[in-house]
Amino acid sequence: MKLTQTVAELKEILTPAYQSKSTIGFFPTMGALHEGHLNLVKRALFKSEVVVVSIFVNPTQFNDPKDLEAYPRTLESDLNNLRSLSDELIVFHPDVNALYTDQPQSRSFDFKGLDKVMEGAYRPGHFDGVATVVDLLFKAVRPTVAYFGEKDYQQTLIVKSLVKQERLQVRIEVCPTTRESNGLARSSRNERLSAQGRIKAAFIYQQLKWVKRRFSSVEFEVIREAVSMAFKDTEDWRLEYFEIAEVPSLELSVSRKKNKKYRAFIAARFEGVRLIDSIALNE
Repeated sequence: MKLTQTVAELKEILTPAYQSKSTIGFFPTMGALHEGHLNLVKRALFKSEVVVVSIFVNPTQFNDPKDLEAYPRTLESDLNNLRSLSDELIVFHPDVNALYTDQPQSRSFDFKGLDKVMEGAYRPGHFDGVATVVDLLFKAVRPTVAYFGEKDYQQTLIVKSLVKQERLQVRIEVCPTTRESNGLARSSRNERLSAQGRIKAAFIYQQLKWVKRRFSSVEFEVIREAVSMAFKDTEDWRLEYFEIAEVPSLELSVSRKKNKKYRAFIAARFEGVRLIDSIALNE
């Protein structure tokens, strides 16, 4: 396994792949790797000739400095996990100066409203920060295909919009959410939950499944009220938002329209940890 911290060295390592026009798979992460991350790496290894995994906690996508400080950093464990999958992986672990030439600062993008709802509304500037670092990473790696998890569904739409805007020659592959045995979506943030909290946090997925079962027969407003009350009546939960949105526009919906696809989105805090999840309502 090759570990590099500079863009110049990364490009030198990848030069043979560029010259032979090998398929380069890329999976950008912020570390604290869990089974969901490793499943995406396995997918990349199966489908690509060369695989790059980045580990970089990007400061520009955190609007809360405390959240940035609390984000888990487990580089040694991450490298061991990756090494167990393949000794041919390329791991890019830059410091801030290796990606941002000056002080870390987000560019401004126009995502046609995709960044104004849900995560964008609750985390101002978040998606500009995501897009900025993804653009920098794509230009450093020059991948053929990049892998992203469906758990961060809104983010996947932002990245696809970025690729189109910047005319980047990379295909985005969205991979299914990996869940724990109780249904909780795998996330690095889960590590901050207590053992009992990790069990109770499955409540968020239980609510999404409840919504999916009632999607075709219950009015959206009734569903919203029921979900809101469920969180109010459950100890230690604080619901930030629950929305039903049309996809891929993410237009927030108040009623069903014929021949449209919908997805339910939730963000909530439990034991002080912010958790997000979503589910397709009509495939």
